[in-house]
Amino acid sequence: MFGKMMNNFYYGKSGKGDFKKDDLPRNRWQLFWEMLRIRLAGLFRLNLMTVVAFLPLMYVLISTANAILSQLVNLSNALSDPAAAEQAQQLLQDNRNQLYGILFSSFVMMIPCILITGPVQAGMAYVTRNWARDEHAFVWSDFKDALKDNWKQALAVSAITSVAPLLMLVCWQFYGGMAQTNGMLFVIPQMITLLLGLVWFLALTFMYPMMVTYKMNLGTVIRNSFMLAIGRLPHVLGVRLIMLSFTIIAGLFIFYTPYMMYAILLLSAYYFFIGNALARFVYASFTNAVFDRYINTRIEGAQVNRGLASETDEDEEAEEEDNAGAGI
Repeated sequence: MFGKMMNNFYYGKSGKGDFKKDDLPRNRWQLFWEMLRIRLAGLFRLNLMTVVAFLPLMYVLISTANAILSQLVNLSNALSDPAAAEQAQQLLQDNRNQLYGILFSSFVMMIPCILITGPVQAGMAYVTRNWARDEHAFVWSDFKDALKDNWKQALAVSAITSVAPLLMLVCWQFYGGMAQTNGMLFVIPQMITLLLGLVWFLALTFMYPMMVTYKMNLGTVIRNSFMLAIGRLPHVLGVRLIMLSFTIIAGLFIFYTPYMMYAILLLSAYYFFIGNALARFVYASFTNAVFDRYINTRIEGAQVNRGLASETDEDEEAEEEDNAGAGI
């Protein structure tokens, strides 16, 4: 009995629907909140199962934030000394160089840390995609199968993602230096580099869900993800900012309040227990809607609006109510 209960806790009950036909969500907002309520415990389990892949990245990010904070504190103490007022410009320049060194070292260390997360994110994308549209998925077995089927493409995407911050930093520094010595024309490639990096990180919202949903080669996945990210730019940016809001608030506490350790502990606990899985669920809910609108409607026989009440369901429900009223 206890073993059966634990098995249902970890794997769920195959074939058991979450809704009856007459109470299906009528829109995606309702579907999102209902699925989040139903799958919240599963998101905790999914996050705890995969968090080991994200621990190295979390460590590097925390170390980087601590190093930058220490650098800013030292600069603030130095500039507050009246005797150092004449050396303020040199201090600022030295601090800028040291900050670049900290970021460069951190971004180099992030390369293997981000690289190993790609296949894991593909597995999480498959499980959360199914949950977000009210379909069954086993936490472990479906995650493992999706990871096995998509690890090559996922690893390629995470490889590009892992070097993107370093390339952006180097190009920003290089073109910024060229702009100072050779004219403002070099600001253009500096801005282009920043823009391409931003679009890549927005396109990541679609890449993992797309590779586990459709049979596409890597180039097609990347191209389609870029097109969707640009076409739905305000919405993608809004979703990304919402999921980063907890991190942004914690960052403000870290840099502007004396509660740095509490903010770091809370932020670490959030990502350790649910942060990554919750983000994948939100992205899955969003990308399911985008795929239905721009991709599935172009594929013959593809099902759209999964998990939502259709006009057929409503007609059948009305017919059943009429039959019940007529005593049939």
